[in-house]
Amino acid sequence: MRHWLRRALLSLVALVASLAPATQAALPLVAQRDGMPTLAPMLAQVTPAVVNIAVIQRKPEAQNPLLRDPFFRRFFGLPDQDRPQMSAGSGVIMNAAQGYVLTNHHVIKDASEVVVTLTDNRRLEARVVGSDAGTDIALLKIEAERLAAAQPADSDALQVGDFVVAIGNPFGIGQTVTSGIVSALGRAGLSNEGYEEFIQTDAPINPGNSGGALVNLKGELVGINTAIIGPSGGNVGIGFAVPVNMARAVMQQLIRFGEVRRGRLGISMQDLAPERARALKIAAGAVIAEVQPDSPAAQAGLRVGDVVIAVNGRAVRTASGLRARLGVLPVGDSVELTVRRDGATQTMRARIGEIEARHARQGRRIPELEGATLAAVQGDSRDGSRSGVLVVAVEAGTAAFQNGLRPGDLIVGVNRRRVDSVEALAERLRNRGLIALNVVRGDFLLTIVIG
Repeated sequence: MRHWLRRALLSLVALVASLAPATQAALPLVAQRDGMPTLAPMLAQVTPAVVNIAVIQRKPEAQNPLLRDPFFRRFFGLPDQDRPQMSAGSGVIMNAAQGYVLTNHHVIKDASEVVVTLTDNRRLEARVVGSDAGTDIALLKIEAERLAAAQPADSDALQVGDFVVAIGNPFGIGQTVTSGIVSALGRAGLSNEGYEEFIQTDAPINPGNSGGALVNLKGELVGINTAIIGPSGGNVGIGFAVPVNMARAVMQQLIRFGEVRRGRLGISMQDLAPERARALKIAAGAVIAEVQPDSPAAQAGLRVGDVVIAVNGRAVRTASGLRARLGVLPVGDSVELTVRRDGATQTMRARIGEIEARHARQGRRIPELEGATLAAVQGDSRDGSRSGVLVVAVEAGTAAFQNGLRPGDLIVGVNRRRVDSVEALAERLRNRGLIALNVVRGDFLLTIVIG
């Protein structure tokens, strides 16, 4: 018996030894130092591309002339308005030659000054190229030499269980590295914008990590850290990142237009029920629930009941995933949709159309929504168009722009109460405190909160 146990133990040792080289080959950048695995060589390559972002923010009260009056502030004992509000976050250098840095929209929102600090302690003033509240992505530009850029991966190739590393500046204490795995993919529902397909990870993410890098074990960028769920904003192992494929698509539009110019396909969608997925012999997809007449979708031949399984060759898992993929395509772009219909797979091409402003009267402004030019729109139930208040134009940097309103938005309600005229909108906004605007943008219904 003792002889048999000895032989079995020797066989097990031999098996482990034979597997060790294969394991190391699968993770080429998990190096060995003094016989112990380490990520240090990989991090030495990627951390110079992750920067600290310091932001001086405009106070909301700066928009109120009465609160700008020093006498009024002293009389009511309000704090000194000149005291700046500081915040900190992180960013990722995406293009060393051009100095482009990706971060989160919420990191630089209301910023009057943005300063980027590199890992070599150089401090550089940054210019905001553009920002998109819908995906929580913003783009900065810095002027400097000897920059290091991150190498992006294909975030669509990620799988649950893949090892990832989060790099950022939590609590403003300096660059920090944490590790974990991909906990889930395609997460949505964290905000009301509707353009979400988050990577979920248990790599510890804390305040200040926002805008930082989520990388794989090769040091390739797979996501931009954006959100955490936990008491008082602390880490409890549930963090989220914008997939780098989506972040790069937004970046291209911000470089080109200074904003994301979303269009319209003319569909509404819902998740594919598991029983129908089994019947169609597919893993996942999004069901087209409505096709608007004369829309780009109708012209492309899409029908109610079609199941979209891919956009431009990239798999679609859910309705929110389809919204997110379509939500970063600019007006005029051609999109290839792979659909399942009657048991067969078809490929159709559609062109993203403009958000139409039908029946809009001449625009006007109201003080309750500073910076926006508005016009009433009377919809036609026969063609599926809606009534509401159209945002004809929005001035960059104004309160309406900072709160996320964009040209082409159709305001259909305030706090879930319908509005169909500019006068009704102004009345609903007047002296109401916190406001939730119900907005139709392209194919999506959003809620935009205005404080």
